[in-house]
Amino acid sequence: MKAFSADRLTLPLPAGHRFPAEKYVRLRERIESSPEFAGVELCFPEAASEAQLRLVHSPEYVAAVLAGTLTERQVRRIGLPWSPELAERSRRSVGGTLAACQAALIDGRAIHLGGGTHHAFPAYGAGYCVFNDVAVAVRHLRQQGLAARALILDLDVHQGDGTAAIFAGDPSVYTCSLHGEGNFPFHKQIGDLDFAFPNGTQDALYLETLGRLLPQVLEASRPDLVVYLAGADPFEGDTLGRLSLTKDGLRQRDRLVLEGCRTRRLPIAIALGGGYARDIEDTVDVHLNTLRQALASWDGTPELAGSHLPGGH
Repeated sequence: MKAFSADRLTLPLPAGHRFPAEKYVRLRERIESSPEFAGVELCFPEAASEAQLRLVHSPEYVAAVLAGTLTERQVRRIGLPWSPELAERSRRSVGGTLAACQAALIDGRAIHLGGGTHHAFPAYGAGYCVFNDVAVAVRHLRQQGLAARALILDLDVHQGDGTAAIFAGDPSVYTCSLHGEGNFPFHKQIGDLDFAFPNGTQDALYLETLGRLLPQVLEASRPDLVVYLAGADPFEGDTLGRLSLTKDGLRQRDRLVLEGCRTRRLPIAIALGGGYARDIEDTVDVHLNTLRQALASWDGTPELAGSHLPGGH
């Protein structure tokens, strides 16, 4: 199974910044050091091109990010200080999700150990999101004739507002977001299916809701590819989450999604999304559990891959 990671590109942040950039390094190091993950092929993604970024983002915004000419207001909205490293890391983040989507169409499933930057809109970034990696990947795949229809299943604790806005009115992309109601973004967008959980929601209600809605979503979307944002921030120890799922509850969440796709023979690309636990190792544990479920839940039958390549329908 291919896993894409750009964490070797350092992201300079001021001391005390709450964005947990270190989690990506720790995640890769634990994968590399454990025989449990011997079946994972770690890959360094290529950077998304300017043309690919412009499939979603305005030429002016792309140019400002790459040249470092964002306004102070734009930088504040993103929440990360601009640097050449930020611009490059953001391009690699898009490239990682795009590569994971392409690998999933061949192998059945793949993962980007990053990504999920779903708050980025066409003309601006927000909430630690510079470019919308999933939106760019889906648009590119459609342009190349690799996936005519896509489901974006967003189980980060925050609504994928940028993604919902980008694909509003586009019947080829179904956006589904299960998120916390009393959380950022406080102005929600309208996707194809949105479900907001009250603060403090625990495993039982979350898993019952997901188990009830997931078959409906898969049936309604009829996707050639599922892109799954497996946020770690619904975890009970997350500082920005406001939900109360346990690690086991999140593991069951991942199993439901992966088994649902496997039984329907749907390729799935995973992006990790957010995670801001008080103890960074808790966030890493949740992300590793997602990887474990991806390894365990898939039988890797070769027929699936061919059926989702051009001319395979």
